[in-house]
Amino acid sequence: MPLVPMKAILDATDKFNYAQGAFNVNAVAQAKAVIEVHEMFRSAAILQGADLANGFMGGRVDFGNATLEDKKKGAINIANAVKKYAETSPIPIALHLDHGKDLDSCIAAIDGGYTSVMIDGSSLPFKDNIELTREVVKYAHERGVTVEGELGVLAGVEDHVFSAESTYTNPLDAVEFFKKTGVDALAISYGTMHGANKGRDTVIRKEIAIATKECMRHENIEGTLVSHGSSTVPQYIVKEINELGGDIRDAHGISMQQLKEVSKLGIGKINVDTDIRLAVTRNLRELFKNRPELQKSETVGDIYKLLTENKSAFDPRIFLPPIMDTVMFGTVPNDAIGAVVSCIEKGVKEVVGTLIIEFESFGKAYLVECISLDEMAQRYKKKGI
Repeated sequence: MPLVPMKAILDATDKFNYAQGAFNVNAVAQAKAVIEVHEMFRSAAILQGADLANGFMGGRVDFGNATLEDKKKGAINIANAVKKYAETSPIPIALHLDHGKDLDSCIAAIDGGYTSVMIDGSSLPFKDNIELTREVVKYAHERGVTVEGELGVLAGVEDHVFSAESTYTNPLDAVEFFKKTGVDALAISYGTMHGANKGRDTVIRKEIAIATKECMRHENIEGTLVSHGSSTVPQYIVKEINELGGDIRDAHGISMQQLKEVSKLGIGKINVDTDIRLAVTRNLRELFKNRPELQKSETVGDIYKLLTENKSAFDPRIFLPPIMDTVMFGTVPNDAIGAVVSCIEKGVKEVVGTLIIEFESFGKAYLVECISLDEMAQRYKKKGI
């Protein structure tokens, strides 16, 4: 079926009190795997392409320096891949821009085929964050596209998002933010962190989520709260990476129990990126160990070289530049590349399948209204947002 606005999926989580995992992808194989595993569990799916993921999918190997033109190309490539697999899929699927840097990045994603965007103005003064977010909302809602904002700052590192310290979200500010921007969803800062090093025994301040949601209900505000920096960083995967020659230290995530708890307390969308990166990295290392002939392969041998040169890295974008056509377009010209693609897909499915079960979105695809972007645009117009 055609892609749906993310709001349709989020509205179901709010109405039926469960959370939807939102999973970052950086390659066609990852998008395919995310969709297939959601189909298996009869869950709606939210796929996310980060702002710099669009740069990478546009062919920019040094994605940290991606230009707007790179992002435009990449947005089209990601959207084309997701639409291809969604076309015959029985589940509702949304494609969401994670951490849009500015209005231009959001426009590039929307024009490329995304059905939802996040504008991250959290580093700006409150008033400026509102103004920027409102600009994005105006452009997006005219096209039926969902918008997520952010209020409060998460510590940690993820692509171009960095902060040494957290600033917690004030529930009363959140209410004002929803009212003045018309945003559909809001990422809050309540103790989670970006990256793999969230610290041992990190405690989520669930009272912030509870208070924010209660204030929203009191003011009759429609909207979904979002948890960023919420990877669990499975310790068994970290251990396996290190046993296979990696060197990942001090890697700790958010406990599954805490995420399950907040999924019943107003958090409707839980973002996961690091867990997927770890599982794919583990599988790549395992592949070259189990099939040593691939280490000198003309087509994938350079992936092995990058793995050995970057022992502490776990972002697959560091290892996959030797097969960029496969990354961007899903082409599989030979068995060696096919083996790499297979291990990428299996890593994604291992992580995503687990979280579909834990967040309880399985079997709930039928709860989501399958509405088009045009229909959603008309609803926004009637509401004046």
